[in-house]
Amino acid sequence: MDSVAPNGKPHPCVELVEACGEWFVRVVDEDQELTCSFDLESFAMAFAEDQRIRLHLDKFTRL
Repeated sequence: MDSVAPNGKPHPCVELVEACGEWFVRVVDEDQELTCSFDLESFAMAFAEDQRIRLHLDKFTRL
């Protein structure tokens, strides 16, 4: 489980996934997890990119 730090807290990450015609962005930031849904891929990608910048990540993961 490389998504969890030795102190037990998850590493910040942003994930983008499409399921059943809907787009989901999952944001993990320390002890918080947020999942948002979008009808349009472009809106989901813009949100994921904003969250990536906010968390100072190099990239987000597209599943």
